[in-house]
Amino acid sequence: MGFKLRPATDVFYELFSRAANNLVRGTELLSELVLLESDAQLISGRLAEVEHNSDQVTHDLYQHINSTFVTPFDREDIYQLGSQLDDVMDHLEAIGSLVHLYGLNSLPALPKEMRDLAEVLAAQAKVTAEAMPHLKAMKNLADYWVECNRLENEGDQVYRMLLVRLFSGEYDALTVMKLKEVADEMEAACDAFEHVCHTVETIVVKES
Repeated sequence: MGFKLRPATDVFYELFSRAANNLVRGTELLSELVLLESDAQLISGRLAEVEHNSDQVTHDLYQHINSTFVTPFDREDIYQLGSQLDDVMDHLEAIGSLVHLYGLNSLPALPKEMRDLAEVLAAQAKVTAEAMPHLKAMKNLADYWVECNRLENEGDQVYRMLLVRLFSGEYDALTVMKLKEVADEMEAACDAFEHVCHTVETIVVKES
């Protein structure tokens, strides 16, 4: 009868949870950012701080992979999951930076669809953070990836409606270019959350 060595530490799961909780904080800040008269400079700075913290979490994760003889599952999968969680945070930080640098908070209001996309991202962050503690047992995760996929599809629909609005003539050409770059980052963040859930699903299937 075969058996698998298991590490004595839970550090990998703790780091995944820390990374996911940073995404929750990042999407909370993003939800503030898209509100009328938000302080884009302040929020962008806070997003940068969360992004730096996420970079440190990812660095710690890689260090533990390289210094641990027995890992809880394939090293490549640990690298990939850690990298993908970090990718989501990078997109969130980029959104805040673009809104601030382009001065988009000076508009009367950001498009409603951007607020809707921020809500989708917040929901994806929430289910991702809730899922990470279940990785250790590799159970009760199916609902997570189903819901995360559903939210990504919802985000795609909102993104298309946002494009329709941007090219409707409501905004001048330069503002359209700026808003579209932000919209593209938001859509990329939605996709990045989906990449995380696909990797979690792959890990569970391989380990079951």
